[in-house]
Amino acid sequence: VGHPEIFPLVFTTKTQEIFNCRVGEDVTEENCFKLIKKEDIIQDLKTRAAISDFHPIKKVVLEYPGEELMVVFDAKLQYGQSFYLVASEEAKENLLKPPETAEEEKHDDEEGTLEFHPYKPPVPKPWVSLGSEKEVEEESVKETVPKIKYMISRVRTNFGAPIAFTDRNASQVEDSYTEYTSYQDTAFSIQMLLKDVGIQMAPKVREASTQTKWTYQKNAATQYFPREFSNEEKEESLSSTKFKEFLASVHLRMEIALQQNEIMNAFFDDWKALGEEERSSDGKPNVYLKAHQSFTDPRYLKDRTISCVCWHPTVYGIIAVSAKERLSNEDRVNLSDKSLLQESVIIFWSIFDPIHPQLMLECPEDIYCFQFGPRDPNIIAGGCINGQIVLWDISQHEEKLQNVKPVADEVKTTAANVVNASFLNILQYSCMSAGKNGEVQQSSTEPPLVRYCAVSSIQHSHKKPVTDMHWLVDYFQDSQINVTFENRDEICMQLVTCSPDCSVLFWDIPATILPQKPSSENVKEKENFRIRLDVPDTSMLLDLCWEPLVKVLCTNTEQKDQMYLSCIPDKMKPRNALQLLTAERPCTEMSTSNKNLKVLESMSTGFFVGTEGGEIVYSDWKVETDSDSARAVNTQKYTIHTETINTLQRSPFFKDIILSIGGRNFAIWEEGVTNGPILQSSCSAGRYTAGHWSLTRPGVFFIGREDGNIDIWDLVKKTYEPSHFQNISKSMITFISPWIASPKQHFLAVSDDLGVLHVLEICQTLSYPLKNE
Repeated sequence: VGHPEIFPLVFTTKTQEIFNCRVGEDVTEENCFKLIKKEDIIQDLKTRAAISDFHPIKKVVLEYPGEELMVVFDAKLQYGQSFYLVASEEAKENLLKPPETAEEEKHDDEEGTLEFHPYKPPVPKPWVSLGSEKEVEEESVKETVPKIKYMISRVRTNFGAPIAFTDRNASQVEDSYTEYTSYQDTAFSIQMLLKDVGIQMAPKVREASTQTKWTYQKNAATQYFPREFSNEEKEESLSSTKFKEFLASVHLRMEIALQQNEIMNAFFDDWKALGEEERSSDGKPNVYLKAHQSFTDPRYLKDRTISCVCWHPTVYGIIAVSAKERLSNEDRVNLSDKSLLQESVIIFWSIFDPIHPQLMLECPEDIYCFQFGPRDPNIIAGGCINGQIVLWDISQHEEKLQNVKPVADEVKTTAANVVNASFLNILQYSCMSAGKNGEVQQSSTEPPLVRYCAVSSIQHSHKKPVTDMHWLVDYFQDSQINVTFENRDEICMQLVTCSPDCSVLFWDIPATILPQKPSSENVKEKENFRIRLDVPDTSMLLDLCWEPLVKVLCTNTEQKDQMYLSCIPDKMKPRNALQLLTAERPCTEMSTSNKNLKVLESMSTGFFVGTEGGEIVYSDWKVETDSDSARAVNTQKYTIHTETINTLQRSPFFKDIILSIGGRNFAIWEEGVTNGPILQSSCSAGRYTAGHWSLTRPGVFFIGREDGNIDIWDLVKKTYEPSHFQNISKSMITFISPWIASPKQHFLAVSDDLGVLHVLEICQTLSYPLKNE
């Protein structure tokens, strides 16, 4: 160990006799060295081969440069065996002639004759790494952040121009002298927890602190003894009229405070008490979204994303979805021919039949949003990608939607055959929809296709896709003179739309498409002349001639950002029935009818919009003189989100509370509060893509993310993080829509980017409101 030139050996009695190195006779502890010729060892290796005791070090013997090898008797077993072989000439010389003996001989030679020894420079030895370069590499400082490069240049026209220098007083010229005083930046006041340093010695220190933190040095004094009144001063103060009046004024309040301390716990956590919730047997809350049904269509939803989802307001279990191309604007321009091949429809499904659509609405272009009419759900309005507004009338198919029967009532299958039956139905539906040559044909089981009955004028519509729309309240009737009137006819229907072209349009629903009670003459006439279902029963003059009533331009916005409308602020109690407008041309007859109508002064004409840049804008609109358009005034902008606002919705319980979702955070606003949101979340791990308030709990809302998860926020329980999250799909969530089926059954419709609609059942914990919520 530590001597690479020494090799321990075990010599048998036979080997000791061959090489005359018998222990106690030839070699002893005093005379322990034995020189053996190299030729004799090689001969022994040839004779006895592997039996020879030199066989383990055969290579060392053959490579030894000298003629004689030294074998040393190790009586103290220093190297573990009785003998060891010295495999270097230098070590052999050192053992035969120790350094002391060599120094004595040298000293004797120096006494006799002085010899001159020439200088021999040291010979460099090869570097043997012991790991020090790794420590140097770890302690060295390296630049990990790339350097920022700046290039400063001047205008080319100024090259070679003469320069004239003048003197001026910096204090008299604006923005020519700026003083930068030092200050403490809290953003960089980081407390260091651990630091790796090398210290040889350090002075002893002692930490001490006081209750008072001195911001700057100043003279101060400390009072060690309290100052007390004398007996005369005490008697005078207690008997004074001022002291008696003070006791009389605070006596009643003090008694009430003492009584309250006795009857209630001052340390009771009210916020924690609000979070009462039902718990399971293992102590965890029952918060979940149970999968109830899923819908998809291999023909109309293939390679498309669902853009909007709406539950039918009156028919149980009917849900409608619209889809759009999963392409960017640039791809849509380049692949315009391809997009035309895909037929755009709004599909109606029933939760009782997940295989076959019940109804389909023909669309001229891809639909970004649509809404059922508030008074008559048979009237449906939708916004197209090209900015047009489309209307449908499904009154002829209302009876079909109401008579949808559950699949279980028609075909009874066991639980094991449910999956197989679903796949067979899908295959059967696909085969019946496709012809022999691959052409799409309408089979007998295919749902009816309803054609739209009115389309707005392209010239007067939005210039970009309609991103959101809302129906106006029932008692509210808009006009072109910057005021809102009461509606005595109770048949008014108006809607408002918004688009990235920075315009908000107010539309009047034409009376020609409104459903009317059929008279006996009309019934006889329709019996004699039947009209096809795919032909709209409306005036042909209305199609492509429908114009908006008022156009509001958001001219105060600095950038042409995409806008998502929330709704018109509601500051009055709505009526039970929403109203439709009967005037054929409200734009022309409004001036005469408004004379006898009462102006609603308490109605606000303000509205919220969310932009593509993440801004929340609240503004009022004012009609321009001698023009059909209006402009936004009193605009207030708030920058909270960093990306496009995809959800801007009022609370169903509080009309002045608004939820905005965009980017990686959400915010809750209160109308009338101008200093920002009343609640703002921190950045989440994933990007938010959709959201919706709960219809039964004021403090609960659902947010969909781009990774397919849904965050369930319960503000009564937590405000800093979602109370629960659940994975719904492997793709992005595009739309969320809740529905109350019954007091004990609540559903949540969630669509994804793959064209699949998931219907989830909401648990009771998220359905029933808590006490005092």
